[in-house]
Amino acid sequence: MTARAPLTREEVVAVAADLVKQHGPQALTMRKLAAELGTAVTSIYWHVGNRESLLDALVERTVADLGGFRPRGATPQDRVLSVARTLRRRLRAHPHLIAMVHERGLTERMFLPAQQALVHEVHAAGLRGTRAAEAVRAVLFQVVGHVLVERNRERAPAQHPREEELWGAGTAEEDRVLARALAAPADPERIFTTSVRALVKSLLDPPT
Repeated sequence: MTARAPLTREEVVAVAADLVKQHGPQALTMRKLAAELGTAVTSIYWHVGNRESLLDALVERTVADLGGFRPRGATPQDRVLSVARTLRRRLRAHPHLIAMVHERGLTERMFLPAQQALVHEVHAAGLRGTRAAEAVRAVLFQVVGHVLVERNRERAPAQHPREEELWGAGTAEEDRVLARALAAPADPERIFTTSVRALVKSLLDPPT
């Protein structure tokens, strides 16, 4: 039988993060974590301390994971959009962990790397000062707001009546194509890209 490699703090935190990601913070107990790792509870305490210390370590790991943006694209508009897409993807991938970060008052720190990436791109587009700050915050609020709407729609109970039952020529001012489009399931990715692209264009285009 092959001996188990020595347990590390990084391994404990990583497995704890997976448990929270899949089942939420309430599922994270030291006993369950020890079972997942195939070790004794005392070993968990040795590596990370008590449960509160473990949660602090998870928050720090989450903050670090959300950093490191590499904007892509040929123009500042494209690169801002790429930062927004990356941030949305990361927020959607870690909802329970993000909630833990927020509860511990580290939300602003968590968003700092994304904001710094946006600052660089709005500077490249020629914005400075207050106008640049407003552009950075507008993009950040758009991303976070969109993610919250997506999460709420996903967790909402079944709707009665459904969208396809609500939209017809009469409710769409006789625009039948519009009615069919609004009755169809929403495409969050497409809506996100459309809205952020329009916002960024309005923010970065030179004023007329």
